[in-house]
Amino acid sequence: MDKRIISQAMQCSDELVVTLDYVDSKGKSSSRVVSPIRYLSTDRFLALCLCRCEPRQFQIDRCSNLKLRPAANYTMPVAMSSAI
Repeated sequence: MDKRIISQAMQCSDELVVTLDYVDSKGKSSSRVVSPIRYLSTDRFLALCLCRCEPRQFQIDRCSNLKLRPAANYTMPVAMSSAI
């Protein structure tokens, strides 16, 4: 399911972004808004993080609550918040 959402956002990159909760390698949780660019492997993808205003790598198994959102609703930088 997560890969389908990521792939759909990649195909419609001008129209869709993905909101997600992410847990980094140190165990810190955050909520992000990303524009997926491409898969780097079967378990990682590269995306423009609208919160950090730069490309970032994301491990799919550390992502949760992925949702497609209209890109027009977001302008960089998007405030990043701690996930609850």
